[in-house]
Amino acid sequence: MQACGSRAKTGRPLYTSEERRRRDSSPWTLVQGVLAPVQFLVFLVSLGLVLRYLATDQGHLAATASVVVKTFALYAIMITGCLWEKAVFGRYLFAPAFYWEDVFSMLVLALHTAYLLALATGALGVRGQMYLALAAYASYVINATQFLLKLRAARLDMARQSQPALPSGATA
Repeated sequence: MQACGSRAKTGRPLYTSEERRRRDSSPWTLVQGVLAPVQFLVFLVSLGLVLRYLATDQGHLAATASVVVKTFALYAIMITGCLWEKAVFGRYLFAPAFYWEDVFSMLVLALHTAYLLALATGALGVRGQMYLALAAYASYVINATQFLLKLRAARLDMARQSQPALPSGATA
């Protein structure tokens, strides 16, 4: 996560060579690579079930269970993501390279947790809980997009770094 803008905007790569080495050797990198698409699949199924319930008033139990499963998938990826960030950047959250992604992740986590609290207490009523789930899901989509853009930036950084340097005075 970045404190003010991305490293790419300042000409610095997303990862230093040492951070890249730690990223590539960390088992948490693979865990994140597996959990992210699994969580996205759970999200898609749950989104369908929530929208079906809101449209038809049918399938409440399935929709509710799916949001709970999605929330626990989120918790899993957040915890392992913190372990990954610690392994790569030396801190559990808010490393400069992922600062804004982590900040927005806190909103995603808060909305999903608010859903669980509303479910446990009966707050908001069933439809209100489903709308809260949709708000949590909207924030998740934004956050997932942040991370995908960061992954793309890291790949572009790697491509730039692997290109041979042009001799002085040469143009591409």
